[in-house]
Amino acid sequence: MLLIAGLGNPEPKYKGNRHNLGFMVVDRLFEQYGEGTFQGKFNGEFAKISISAQEVVLLKPMTFMNLSGNSVQKTMHYFKIPVDDLIVVHDELDLGFGVTRIKVGGGSAGHKGVQSIVDQCGNADFVRVRVGIGRPAIGTVESYVLSGFTVEERSRLPDVLDNATALLAHIVNRGVQDAMNKFHSYTPDDGTTI
Repeated sequence: MLLIAGLGNPEPKYKGNRHNLGFMVVDRLFEQYGEGTFQGKFNGEFAKISISAQEVVLLKPMTFMNLSGNSVQKTMHYFKIPVDDLIVVHDELDLGFGVTRIKVGGGSAGHKGVQSIVDQCGNADFVRVRVGIGRPAIGTVESYVLSGFTVEERSRLPDVLDNATALLAHIVNRGVQDAMNKFHSYTPDDGTTI
């Protein structure tokens, strides 16, 4: 069993924000593979799906970003999921919009949701699917991640979400290294590497 945790903030006012990209990816994955609805538990919302007969738990922590680890750790403990079987999906400032990369282990690069998970699990050796939002041209990082997408970004967002869910399904089916080999070398029509 795998756990895929998408990071975001729970209140409706944050729903369309860049920082909620992890929630958006998990919701899209559920649309494609799930049935029914998410259930409230573990300080979050979770659902079970099946991808090619592999059981997967989807999680959206409802603790606010900075405390995401509380929900993730409770879910891992309940389902007895080791850190090696945890995949965290989050927005990434250091990648251009729509650029999607896999990372295994390492630091949090200042992402407070990722850092909370590292702190709560006592281990950084989980898989991260980093979905790029780029850096702000002006203003603070905090106001940027808590703002909505531009008109141009919104037009591309469905493809970004579809690419991220395809990448996640590939990880489940074929493993992390195979997914890196396939998705890190792909270049879409607009020239952005994903």
